[in-house]
Amino acid sequence: MQPKKHKLLVGKIFHKRLSPKINKFNYSIYYLALSLKETKNLANNLIFSRNKFALFSFYDKDHGNRKNNDCSKWHQNILKENQLENICQNITLITMPRIFGYVFNPVSFWLCLDKNDNLRAVISEVNNTFGETHSYLSHNSDKSEITINNCLETKKLFHVSPFFKREGYYKFRFNFNNIKNILNIEIDYYNSKNEKLLITSLKGKLIDFNNKNLLILFLKHPLINLKTVFMIHFQALKLVSKSIKYQKKPKQLKKRFSKN
Repeated sequence: MQPKKHKLLVGKIFHKRLSPKINKFNYSIYYLALSLKETKNLANNLIFSRNKFALFSFYDKDHGNRKNNDCSKWHQNILKENQLENICQNITLITMPRIFGYVFNPVSFWLCLDKNDNLRAVISEVNNTFGETHSYLSHNSDKSEITINNCLETKKLFHVSPFFKREGYYKFRFNFNNIKNILNIEIDYYNSKNEKLLITSLKGKLIDFNNKNLLILFLKHPLINLKTVFMIHFQALKLVSKSIKYQKKPKQLKKRFSKN
């Protein structure tokens, strides 16, 4: 049995490009929702393991500074540098698992919770298909609880899609309810002219983390990581077919972290 703090997030991903031509998609997905206080207690077996090969696995080196087998030190430094370490006492990491050793995570979310499990900050850890990563820290200016009514804005500093320039900004909205086991995340992208170009969302339900549910999800959505990569390239081909202009990838900025 896994510690009760761990969950699985089962939901839907939605993307809608608004300009210059509409393109949208919506598909089912699932994530691990790991309580970082309990990761040392994760069981290692043939179904799930930490830092070891299994059907499902979680590797610390896939996150943070990618330099060690304890990614919690990375987020602890970020919280301390931003005077959030005394507020955010519990961290839930929303991330895709490795399946048969393979993973690609377009974005992982570090939900930073207070002692009552209220959401106070979020680290959005973004990866692109070029092997690069950048993380955005979002929180209210007064560090109060983040609710669905809060819109947190951050400048876009990382190249993700080859069909959007590295300019403009994002607007994040988070709705996390630990009692109702609900997590909804909405991210809208605006260009430097304040035109909304993209609407994205992840909406899901948190369920029990156990081997039974992992196997059920695997059977329903086998090789979900490969499906994610396939969908990225399939949608890219659709955009090319619609004559959307391809943007050459700029050199990544030295800074790998930013905040709103």
